[in-house]
Amino acid sequence: MSFSTPTTIGTRIDAVIASLESLPHTNPEIIYATLIGASLIFSFLVLNSGGSSMATMLPPDGGDADSLNKPTKIKANKKPVSPTSDEPQPKWHILRLTNYVVTFGFLFSVLQFASNASTYLEDSSTLLQYLVIWSVFMCYFFGFFGISFIELDDLGSEPRNQQHQAVHRQQMPNNESLEPPVKVVKMHPPAPSAPVCVDPTSFTKPSSSGIPSNLKELSNSEIASLVLQDKVKDHQLEKLLDPHRAVEVRRLKVDVQLDSLGRGGALAELPHKHDLDYKRVLGANCEIVVGYIPIPVGMAGPITLNGESVYIPMATTEGCLVASTNRGCKAISQGSGAVSSILRDGITRAPCVRMPSAKEASEVFLWIETPENFQKLKEAFESTTSFGKLLEASPTVAGKNVYIRLKCFSGDAMGMNMISKGSLAVIECLRQVFPSMSLVALSGNMCTDKKAAAVNWIEGRGKSVVIEATIPKGVVRSTLKTTVPAIVEANVNKNLIGSAMAGVVGGFNAHASNNVTAVFLATGQDPAQNVESANCITLMEETSDGDLWVSCTMPSIEVGTVGGGTGLPAQAACLKAIGVKGGGENPGDNAKQLAHVVAAATMAGELSLMAALASNSLVAAHMAHNRKPASK
Repeated sequence: MSFSTPTTIGTRIDAVIASLESLPHTNPEIIYATLIGASLIFSFLVLNSGGSSMATMLPPDGGDADSLNKPTKIKANKKPVSPTSDEPQPKWHILRLTNYVVTFGFLFSVLQFASNASTYLEDSSTLLQYLVIWSVFMCYFFGFFGISFIELDDLGSEPRNQQHQAVHRQQMPNNESLEPPVKVVKMHPPAPSAPVCVDPTSFTKPSSSGIPSNLKELSNSEIASLVLQDKVKDHQLEKLLDPHRAVEVRRLKVDVQLDSLGRGGALAELPHKHDLDYKRVLGANCEIVVGYIPIPVGMAGPITLNGESVYIPMATTEGCLVASTNRGCKAISQGSGAVSSILRDGITRAPCVRMPSAKEASEVFLWIETPENFQKLKEAFESTTSFGKLLEASPTVAGKNVYIRLKCFSGDAMGMNMISKGSLAVIECLRQVFPSMSLVALSGNMCTDKKAAAVNWIEGRGKSVVIEATIPKGVVRSTLKTTVPAIVEANVNKNLIGSAMAGVVGGFNAHASNNVTAVFLATGQDPAQNVESANCITLMEETSDGDLWVSCTMPSIEVGTVGGGTGLPAQAACLKAIGVKGGGENPGDNAKQLAHVVAAATMAGELSLMAALASNSLVAAHMAHNRKPASK
């Protein structure tokens, strides 16, 4: 008895392969290799037709994704990479669609084959077709299936402005620490909209191209989204909407930007309607209160400062100031970014004491100059405060008078109350040694507080800061609308020679007090201290590569993040927007960062104003944007 061999898919595959080998001038291996290669090439083209999005997720050195979780040190003056919306992105939606098509196609082919398997197993040509199709499916499955589902939901759900932010790790320059902590920060690209006061195109009405015709019918959130996508220019909002609604929209836009820096909701306590909690004023800020003066607050930035993106709140009534500063921030961020360092940190108070004779006054002088005696004064001073540390005691004699300039570290407070209290303790300590000493005035004007003085310019008061940046010559032309030689020449002749001819003290700058005062008003500082805080020398040089190097040296910035006006809700909101509200993790950290921000705002303002002067566009800008018809 003979038995026939049962027909199975395996035997049919053998038969198909045998039939392929019997075909003239045909190599089955070449056929299969061609099919597999074609499927691989197709999948590769689909994956890479839009570029690689991983470029935005990798560290600047191009390392792998795992290195994102490792500290990467980058030089502070290295220009940060900031991807923009123009950068090509992968067509993830095509890959997702392809996955679905391939999956359903494979399942459909299997079901169709199973529905009539006995017939197809007897038909070699049909079976060959199914095998070829399944081979292509398997190549796709093993090679590329599922890639578009890996974290694709996260990629699609991020706001547009966050998709184009690179993650940078930068070593923060800090002269106070030899091994500063490595921080993970998000970098914002320079502001895409040109400031109105220096761009001739802003003198005309905004173009309607690209702007939705029903813009006013959209919600504030929808309009803010358009601004974040740069489809509507920030500085056009007042012209496209009414001024009140423009503020509402801009607050939403800025809050999104601050939220990406971990400061979301910072503007919640910054009033934009008539509101003031007078209970917070009582006994702290003002007496015989009858109301308050609302001052507009603008937000300049972002500016890259010591490797981080920072926004700068500025309270001012001078048109063009915030816009001009914003242009300076943009130019700095397009260049190296600003690198700021603190040289000295100590607030001063100089009591005036009087002795019966000049000889006895000289004895006081010599006693204070003795190191072991200074330790006694230090112990007396520090017995009155938890944070204050007496750093120096410098006596000066004028006849019978002795002016004792005390310098102390005051943590995150500006420190005038702290040092005044400690100064009284120092005087009591001296009286134990010199009973004939009398106190003439707790402040003898050698401090020097709220007055122009060479001692502040030379010795410093508060935070002594130096800040610098390098602006590429192309950015000087495109953003600042001038040339490097022109702005350098203007700076030398105006800020250096002109100021010297005027005999100024600490005024070798274009308008440092403008930016210092605006930031002071916004953040609750003592505006009268802008006299010494605005001491600044602005230097500009052309580098060997033809770029612009700019620096501002400010020896006496007096700021604090606790006490005084910093406790008022609006001012506290501005401090929160900067990221320095209240006391720092380490005493003094927040106050130092605020001093860096003041210096950065000053340098941005100096850069933009000097560019306007060099290009002779200052008057035209102010006449176009800082003049209004008289109210009827």
